[in-house]
Amino acid sequence: METIREEEYKNKLVSRLNRAEGQIRGIRNMVEKDVYCDDILNQISAVQAALDSVGKMILESHIRGCVVRDIQAGREEIIDELMGTIGRMMK
Repeated sequence: METIREEEYKNKLVSRLNRAEGQIRGIRNMVEKDVYCDDILNQISAVQAALDSVGKMILESHIRGCVVRDIQAGREEIIDELMGTIGRMMK
């Protein structure tokens, strides 16, 4: 399946993902330079929070768009898919 996203929304997502990608590169550099463990762990926590934020944005969009559309079309199996997705996100 495919989801069409508005350009502004897509740009927000890409911008946040680019930031997270930069943070990950920074973490790799910290490891290579033998930076103090606690500092690295703090950066890892920041990247996880950034990815969680992107995940929440996409989940909300998915529920408001794809899930609502499928339920209105009588495709209630989308609920099982959504529950599986939420379960994986909560691990």
